[in-house]
Amino acid sequence: MNVKPKIIRVRDVMKPEFTTVDGIATIGEALKTMKTARTSVLIVNKRHEDDEFGLITSADIARHVLAKNRAPERVNVYEIMTVPVISVRPEMDIRYCSRLFATYNLVRAPVMEGETIIGMVSPNSLVLDGLYKIC
Repeated sequence: MNVKPKIIRVRDVMKPEFTTVDGIATIGEALKTMKTARTSVLIVNKRHEDDEFGLITSADIARHVLAKNRAPERVNVYEIMTVPVISVRPEMDIRYCSRLFATYNLVRAPVMEGETIIGMVSPNSLVLDGLYKIC
């Protein structure tokens, strides 16, 4: 007898809450936003329709601002953000999403439906929420 494995989709484990920041914001402003939202990752908004979403993490800030002794009020988000970001579809199987995270050493990925971000997914949500649903 051939048993079909249970498919868990990214939509099932993503977090619908995420916080955004503009690229022109200073790192100081981004840090305040992170602290208020209790997150270490911010989505950087598109500047225009032909632009792409970006991502900035506390690790980026540590590496490019703190370690280089730069003033957070003198560095803009767009100077150190990652753009474009790797995004995933809500219908993607979490096993493929996990492979994508491993291959590209991702810490978060926006979940995109068309041109709209509908959530965020992390390795923790893939493992803790995804595998939990299988067990």
